[in-house]
Amino acid sequence: MSLIDIEADAPANPVDLVERLAAVHDWSFERSDEDEITLSLSSRWTDCHVSFQWMDELESLHLACAFDFKVPDGRRNEVLKLLALVNEQMWLGHFDLWSQEGVIMFRHALPLSGGATASSRQCEAIVDAALDAVERYYPAFQFVVWAGKTAREAMDTALFDTVGEA
Repeated sequence: MSLIDIEADAPANPVDLVERLAAVHDWSFERSDEDEITLSLSSRWTDCHVSFQWMDELESLHLACAFDFKVPDGRRNEVLKLLALVNEQMWLGHFDLWSQEGVIMFRHALPLSGGATASSRQCEAIVDAALDAVERYYPAFQFVVWAGKTAREAMDTALFDTVGEA
């Protein structure tokens, strides 16, 4: 099945579209109910749990991408500073710290107001945005939490682009 085939049969519930997309890409997924699906995907640094939830009252498809990274209480303030610096750089979505769990996650929403429908390319694009953001900033989160660096030091390191290969 190609992406064109998915578009031809666009389901009313965008979570159904995400499920078809997961099947096409052979992504591992679990459908917890009619309005929610969780994909298990790997990035270069960590495994990601990408949850899509249809929020009928907002007419939006919400994406939350969590990864196995718990922030200790003693580093939360510096992580919050880092999140502010990271979010200034974001064009799509943002990072949050779930205070109860101490987990960092990337979040984004696709508004579908007034009966608009999602496309498979839109869904792929927000999955790509989530994974790209995690790959780009995961090392900065590690620098703050495990290496004791400041938010600014971690951000400077994360934004340092190398050219070529060694």
